[in-house]
Amino acid sequence: MSPPPGWYPDPSAPHAERWWDGTAWTGHLRPHEPPGPPSPVGGATSPRRRGVALAAAGLLLAAAAVTAAVVYGTGGDGEAKGGGPRAVTAPPGTTATAPATPAPESPAPESPAEDPDVVVDELNGISLPLLDGWVRPENISLDHVMMTTDGTYDCPGDEGLCRRGLVFSRTAAGSEGTSPKALAEADIADAADEAYDRDVLGRRPFGGIESHRVVKSEPVAVAGRAGHLVRWRVVTADGPGGYVQSLAFQSSVGTEASVVVRYVFDAGPDGPPPADMDRITDGIRPVGDAETGGGVGAGISPPG
Repeated sequence: MSPPPGWYPDPSAPHAERWWDGTAWTGHLRPHEPPGPPSPVGGATSPRRRGVALAAAGLLLAAAAVTAAVVYGTGGDGEAKGGGPRAVTAPPGTTATAPATPAPESPAPESPAEDPDVVVDELNGISLPLLDGWVRPENISLDHVMMTTDGTYDCPGDEGLCRRGLVFSRTAAGSEGTSPKALAEADIADAADEAYDRDVLGRRPFGGIESHRVVKSEPVAVAGRAGHLVRWRVVTADGPGGYVQSLAFQSSVGTEASVVVRYVFDAGPDGPPPADMDRITDGIRPVGDAETGGGVGAGISPPG
């Protein structure tokens, strides 16, 4: 708040006063005239009264100089700073008021990256729900893994440790103009081979794939975008085999290239239920928009 209009000590000459119009200094000056002590009765002035008057005048001059220094301040080089009186300094004849204590800030809303119930693919701008029994990836050598089932077991084929379920999310490079259906159908074979036939080290943790059948192939809306999914049931030489799904949909960030989410679920009583694939798909959201719907049959529009 600016001081009201009035005469204030001139910062460049404390013995004079300059008119402040409420927003800026004007060119009007006047000598600083501190009020003197009251005249003695009968016009006589005693030495003691003259001393008191001089002392009072000196105190007023000192106060004016201090006020000018506080109001204007000086830089590191000792030069006076220009501008009007600061709001924190009360003008002569007023009382300074301490600034109000700011109200405590409300805690910031929790971002998807901090939400323990979701995992976030920042590159593709989506979050996926973290279901019970699933955890964020730790000590995983595979790329693009978003979540895994909790715990490992000895692979039934070649040596190594296997997991009952994995979910991947990656950008389909060069996919502009390609329909989600074509992308999902092209990706499913690679997804099955990498999961159950031969791993990145050349091992065959399940003894290789012996056969597969298509369980589901249908359009799906994901995070408000049209997509398509293809699901296979894979039979392996060793172990119970599993379910592999490729889900493709257009990203809402970057160049709007498509996103492919892969699901790898072991079959059998120890594997996660295939229905969890639908639950995860239905829960995919754009980052920062928890209200956008998704899921099978929700808001489907023709691709392209």
